[in-house]
Amino acid sequence: MRDVARHAGVSHQTVSRVLNGHPRVRPETRQRVLAAMQALDYRRNLAARTLVTRRSGILGVIGVETTLFGPASMLFGIEEAARAAGYLVTVANVRTVERQVVHGAVDRLCQHAVEGIIAVAPKPALLDAIAAVLTGPPAVGVGGGVDGAVPTVRVDNLAGARLATQHLLTLGHATVHHVAGPFDWPEARERIVGWRSALLDAGAPVPVIRPGSWSAGSGYERGQRLARNPSVTAVFCANDQIALGVLRALHEAGRRVPEDVSVVGFDDTPDSGYFLPPLTTVRQDFAELGRHSLAMLLDRLDGVPPVAHVQLPPALVVRASTAWVS
Repeated sequence: MRDVARHAGVSHQTVSRVLNGHPRVRPETRQRVLAAMQALDYRRNLAARTLVTRRSGILGVIGVETTLFGPASMLFGIEEAARAAGYLVTVANVRTVERQVVHGAVDRLCQHAVEGIIAVAPKPALLDAIAAVLTGPPAVGVGGGVDGAVPTVRVDNLAGARLATQHLLTLGHATVHHVAGPFDWPEARERIVGWRSALLDAGAPVPVIRPGSWSAGSGYERGQRLARNPSVTAVFCANDQIALGVLRALHEAGRRVPEDVSVVGFDDTPDSGYFLPPLTTVRQDFAELGRHSLAMLLDRLDGVPPVAHVQLPPALVVRASTAWVS
């Protein structure tokens, strides 16, 4: 830092103020310091900074099954928000939510002196396990259910499912069939509740649902059964990958979308607008989930009492896979 100060012709305190984003630095001075840092290839010493401030500037993230679009997008949103706030992120993935496995992940993160932990939590059991083993840094969850022992930020899945179902009913469909996600995921169960409540409120029949996975293959298999039923005119899928499989099954059976059957997904993945036809879906703002979870964790680091659970509103994105009943 003193080398940078000499090169820029300022005090080392001024260099420190520039590094920490202090507002009381003249723009021309800030530019001179930044130019000196670039010329000298300066990097701040995080280990030394930790010794002085007793804060590492590192946050830990624990994830389960983060290869799925939803959890992976949540992780990306957290990393972006953390970077914007001046934090680094280190990730520990676990294959199961057994307490011993989660304890090992927490221990690995604590060895990196993380200030706090965010759990990308598709299942409440992960949050419960973290709460049981964590005695040091505070933790929050993003996604998952509302019945875990850790404060969470999540999308309102029930409201999103109601939006999708009401949209299809408004188009004149007598009822809406649902291709659900795995029943052990709270998101899947909540989307079932939202779908069913919208049908009951409208006085529409409630079709039988069968459990499956989040994959296009699972959607294809169940879509084949739906395609054989001529009374099926509207399908709400628990995510966009399931919807992709349903679209293929309907196409192979000669059922046109949306002329014969309207289809709605959930997530608004980057590819959903390029399905054939482009998919009507429910959008989750994963970047906003990341920002909210980070803000909640930073509040906890500052001693602000946490809000137990925050739910963000979803939005319906209408494309070409839905149409009025002809």
